[in-house]
Amino acid sequence: MTELIPRPRGVLADSGEVRLTAHSQLSAGPATEGVGHWLRTVLREATGLPLREGRAPDGTDGDGIGLRLDPGLGPEEYRLVSDGSGVLVEGGSAAGVFWGAQTLRQLLGPDAYRRAPVDRDRTWAVPHLTIEDSPRFPWRGLMLDVARHFMPKEGVLRYLDLMAAHKLNVFHFHLTDDQGWRVRIERYPRLTEVGSWRPRTKFGHRASPLWEEKPHGGFYTQDDIREIVAYAAERHITVVPEIDVPGHSQAAIAAYPELGNTDVITASVTGGTALSVWDSWGISPNVLAPTDNTLRFYEGVFEEVLGLFPSEFIHVGGDECLKDQWRVSPAAQARIKELGLADEDALQSWFIGHFAKWLSARGRRLIGWDEILEGGIAEGAAVSSWRGYGGGIAAARAGHDVVMCPEQHVYLDHRQADGADEPVPIGYVRTLEDVYRFEPVPAGLDESEARRILGTQANVWTEVMEDQARVDYQAFPRLAAFAEVAWSALPAPADRDFADFERRMTAHYRRLDALGVAYRPPSGPLPWQRRPGVPGRPLDGPPPNR
Repeated sequence: MTELIPRPRGVLADSGEVRLTAHSQLSAGPATEGVGHWLRTVLREATGLPLREGRAPDGTDGDGIGLRLDPGLGPEEYRLVSDGSGVLVEGGSAAGVFWGAQTLRQLLGPDAYRRAPVDRDRTWAVPHLTIEDSPRFPWRGLMLDVARHFMPKEGVLRYLDLMAAHKLNVFHFHLTDDQGWRVRIERYPRLTEVGSWRPRTKFGHRASPLWEEKPHGGFYTQDDIREIVAYAAERHITVVPEIDVPGHSQAAIAAYPELGNTDVITASVTGGTALSVWDSWGISPNVLAPTDNTLRFYEGVFEEVLGLFPSEFIHVGGDECLKDQWRVSPAAQARIKELGLADEDALQSWFIGHFAKWLSARGRRLIGWDEILEGGIAEGAAVSSWRGYGGGIAAARAGHDVVMCPEQHVYLDHRQADGADEPVPIGYVRTLEDVYRFEPVPAGLDESEARRILGTQANVWTEVMEDQARVDYQAFPRLAAFAEVAWSALPAPADRDFADFERRMTAHYRRLDALGVAYRPPSGPLPWQRRPGVPGRPLDGPPPNR
């Protein structure tokens, strides 16, 4: 009962237990029926118990489970009481009840995460206790890059379940980049007909001499997206899509060449005059042209995106936009002069500002990587601070909302150890303990500025993750540590009890085993998790804390 992850705010234990039997019922009060359906489904699969629908969601059956709302609790707050009356989970909203149900599942043991019973004679019991809990941040996110290496729909749904099990509630869906366009846009079919696949793929870091000489690609139909969004909503997860502008757009330009700076287009990567979807990593010099045609095109894209994703925020990227083409393009320079802008940074700010206003007029909010601060940031826009704390601090002090995701701390593509067996080592060493000691709120912010920190997010970039097993290896177990940082009110980083977290992880590894997660073992990679001879780009020493 003390092996819960994330760590609850308060646990009061008592003697005794509630045993679930073939006679146990599950009762869901008004507005909790969806949670009841989810909980009954997963527990029936794991336990084989029928958990028939009951009528009284107050746990008075003695061996039953009740779910109900308590308007006195915060929106994501929950209270779980297990006593002689049964198990009662109350929440300030259905989301709070759902997070309480996730805790209940952990209390039942690792086998509660299986798809079928492994022992039909075992006893399923919940210890007598009271848990009161609520999240520290409203934004507890995971960014998954499906542009560099495509993850089929079933894999995305699986990751939504893994997020829910860790009480993460924002799925940042990185759908487009130089290496692929992953969402069907009906009015622009070539975005997926051409832009969703590449003829080959760099294997390892971009300096690697290795190639995987076969086509790679895939995309989600609009019905796939609707299914993913609905599946996430049932788990109280918001899906925030990312459509990159004006950089990281070579796949779109390959599909519709008129979107590029056609007077100076860089086609050296193909050796010809037309761009293809990029087959290597890094930052492509090919960026969108700052034309009215480009604006109208992407307005069409975003119109369909808004119809698929009901989220408040729409992510537009805005990062790593190389401006070399704009500097030498007569058309881009004429645009800067026409608009009365100072330079190319101001041109990017104009580009992002256009879509901030366009989204705002439709009741949505723009969020972008911290480069959108350069040249001035649009009113109401939010910032994903990835290059360290600096962008987030500047945005918060300027009155903008911030999601903290500094690469030095929560980029899960970075290597987990400095051993020679670590597969395709990228970046700085970021151990499980390093992630556990990450603090999302930067020092030096006053109280009002600190309230601008909506929360935090771990990012999984997939250049060197060719399949789901590699994503699992890089994400876990560190995502469990991150989830506790995002949810729990922990002490200052140096005062956190990592030994206690490791102790609780001993039980949590068994849950991950039951879920089939190919995590990195504490002792190091298993033989089949290694990638001998595939070069990465390790960086030595501690990361800069900027």
